[in-house]
Amino acid sequence: MSTLDWPLDADGYPHREAARVLLFDDEGRVLLAKGHDEDQPERFWWFTIGGGIEEAEDPRSAAVREVFEETGIELAPDDLVGPVLYRSAEFDFLAVTARQDEWFFIAQAPSTALSRDGWTELERTVIDAQAWWDIDEAAAQINGEIYPAQILEYARRWREGWDGHMIRLSDAREP
Repeated sequence: MSTLDWPLDADGYPHREAARVLLFDDEGRVLLAKGHDEDQPERFWWFTIGGGIEEAEDPRSAAVREVFEETGIELAPDDLVGPVLYRSAEFDFLAVTARQDEWFFIAQAPSTALSRDGWTELERTVIDAQAWWDIDEAAAQINGEIYPAQILEYARRWREGWDGHMIRLSDAREP
């Protein structure tokens, strides 16, 4: 069983900053990953590509690195739009309650074959799939098992471009 090796915050919770990217292909579909909790294998959810910001890295650089590691898609920092969303979330994962502060960007990418070559051991254990989704099909089929819960609503707005207003979500508690 894996453990969460994030630094502890003042309250004793594993806590990190992360960068996430909502990727759109040329057809307006979004790339989502499906994962499960190794501690609760029956529990699964869909989410955007991304992960922890490393020391001396800014959110934009981390987002570019994470997209490449998790998909094999190469982006430049200037390919990212935003940050379009900032979220503070608390969730249960690997039998602990964790906190994550996330910077979200949007970008266009080709819907090419995806690579798992850059995945960490934990990602190989808990990520089950990556798929390009039509936003309406995702909303109909995923049935709320997506985080952040509003991401498909935002994707509909951002598909044609971003209005320059960064959304802030705080105190998000996920199952």
